[in-house]
Amino acid sequence: MIDISRRPRRNRKSAGIRELVQETNLQVSDFIYPMFVQEGSNQKVEVKSMPGIHRFSLDNLLEELKEVTDLGIRAIDLFPNYPESKKDRTASESYQENTFYLKAITAIKERFPELVIMTDVAMDPYSSDGHDGLVENGKILNDATLEILANMSLAQAKAGADILGPSDMMDGRVGYIRRHLDSHGFTDVSIMSYSAKYASAFYGPFRDALESAPKFGDKKTYQMNPANKREALLEAQLDFEEGADMLMVKPALSYLDIIRLLDENFDIPIAAYNVSGEYAMIKAAAQNGWLDGDRAMMEVLMSIRRAGAKCILTYFAKEAAVILNR
Repeated sequence: MIDISRRPRRNRKSAGIRELVQETNLQVSDFIYPMFVQEGSNQKVEVKSMPGIHRFSLDNLLEELKEVTDLGIRAIDLFPNYPESKKDRTASESYQENTFYLKAITAIKERFPELVIMTDVAMDPYSSDGHDGLVENGKILNDATLEILANMSLAQAKAGADILGPSDMMDGRVGYIRRHLDSHGFTDVSIMSYSAKYASAFYGPFRDALESAPKFGDKKTYQMNPANKREALLEAQLDFEEGADMLMVKPALSYLDIIRLLDENFDIPIAAYNVSGEYAMIKAAAQNGWLDGDRAMMEVLMSIRRAGAKCILTYFAKEAAVILNR
């Protein structure tokens, strides 16, 4: 017999031992499920570039949430799809008291009081320009955007949001929003900042879902350069100092090193957004028989968790929950 004193395979020889020594665990409570709501009734519209993902009117969304919560998913991130007729350059619809998005938040909280509701804070779903900030003469205005984001945040907090997700990448927005919320008594509403949000090619299907692509140019003056790593530390440090409760990396799969970097440098929870394009790639490959969709899904989610993300925003949440609940 060959003299080998250290044989790592001994710890892989059976399912029981493999589970006993497993270093990273994935559980349903790690997931935040992104969902889309639209106006109307009895609406369930599949997003063509995201098989299995739909935009729901509120009545159907509440029915869907019964299935979601029965699977043990404890948090959702709700995004609105607005018609062009309700969009303007200042995103004024975002904080109108009777707008359907705010009414949906309130209705969900009343029906599912224990469900954590995260909301999106950015102008693009409501903007006639399709950008995350206020546009003037072709430029995205940083400081003028902050008041709009603060008004939007306060309206969402009043509607019942538990966590606000500023996804706009404007400088100083976390501190501005925090002060605005606190001054109105909403000190318990959390902020999960999109701290390292990259100008990625993987957002296309999401923009299909919201029909919110920019009307001109791109988002590279406010979203991060995919080549940059140290800059993510700067963005995260600023958001941390301004009062963010959780820091997010978006996308996840191409930025596992950034997830790890933030996890090693900050003692607050790190989240990662397994974005629409990452979801669509696996779905398309699985539909073509090029890979095992379930195995690829679970491998991707485990890699994000292993990199250091405590919370994972993923369109796979329902399917992964079914597997994890077996």
